[in-house]
Amino acid sequence: MVEQAIILAAGMGTRLKAFGKHTPKGFLRLGERPIIEESLEKLWRVGIERVVVVTGHLNEFYDNLAAESGGRVETVFNPLYAESGSMYSLFLAREKISQDFLLLESDLIYEQRALEEAIHFSQDHCILLSGPTNAGDEVYVTGHNGGITGMSKEPVNLQGVVGELVGISKISNMLFKSMLTSAQKRFENTLQVAYETDCLVDVAAKKTVHYHMISDLLWTEIDDESHLQRASSQIYPAILGLETIEDSGR
Repeated sequence: MVEQAIILAAGMGTRLKAFGKHTPKGFLRLGERPIIEESLEKLWRVGIERVVVVTGHLNEFYDNLAAESGGRVETVFNPLYAESGSMYSLFLAREKISQDFLLLESDLIYEQRALEEAIHFSQDHCILLSGPTNAGDEVYVTGHNGGITGMSKEPVNLQGVVGELVGISKISNMLFKSMLTSAQKRFENTLQVAYETDCLVDVAAKKTVHYHMISDLLWTEIDDESHLQRASSQIYPAILGLETIEDSGR
């Protein structure tokens, strides 16, 4: 049973301009609460007991959230957030990770079933993929026999695209150890290392890294102003409508 989640939230949100300067991406509001609080609520529903948020830019927002969480949320600060990548943030949380975990990014909005299907995937780990979103800045994933073979933001560099990376993964302890091995080698040259396009792809070259496709998943990340507009006007209302229908059917 997966009972822990790691949320990567160190990014500076520079592409959001004024929004990102004064507010970390996880504290953007599309509804009544910041999107990080809505994500935490979804995690509690699937049985996650502990959440570690790796912070950087405007870390005090997350520190305050952790202080009010009753011990369910804690933070790890990345002091080099301006000059490092997502894998360095995850690396800094390694002492807090004692079991299989869900890995998420702080700027995501998504359906509840994304977590449910990731947790209940038949293998001990999976990288969640969706069908085409046409959102801009997509990470395309290639695969073979249920395992990833490559990732890139440039689909012309890839053959056999099977989906888009969602930013939600179930990471087993064994997979995490392999990612750490890849990271430590790469850190010898740079801290600008991505957990997905660098370390997961490194591991996939030697062993199967499973993916799970949900072709019609409603989700989006919020990296820039166009993403924010799309999230606010299209994706968030659609998710709310779907969840309202599901709740009424229970």
